[in-house]
Amino acid sequence: MKFILDHIFIVSIVILSGGALLLPALRPGGKRASVLQATQLINRGKTTILDVRQPAEFANGHVRDAKNIPLADLSSRIGELDKSKTRTLIVVCQQGARGDKAVKQLQAAGFEDVFNLDGGLAAWQAAGLPVSK
Repeated sequence: MKFILDHIFIVSIVILSGGALLLPALRPGGKRASVLQATQLINRGKTTILDVRQPAEFANGHVRDAKNIPLADLSSRIGELDKSKTRTLIVVCQQGARGDKAVKQLQAAGFEDVFNLDGGLAAWQAAGLPVSK
């Protein structure tokens, strides 16, 4: 105890750096892809884009060739994606929060190569990339 009190600054740094190292492991979602990484994956081919927003949001604009399955329906409609198990799957939502939940569900269902679009469709549009209606 005396050591900790005498070296409180060093002990604080050790605790903070250890916490910073653990933070990515504790993050709620799976793998994330930036807009640049997502466009590279799409351009390579063999990529499926899954939009987990509500149909009304999807109708207002979405990534081209995206398949719309709302997050609330994903568990019952996951069979529609069985053909995509061997493909890279990019999950898109509005900001990225729903995408994290979808990635977890997809990984639990056996999908291995699943990415959440970091920042969602908002980041996609902010980068000036096209959306379809």
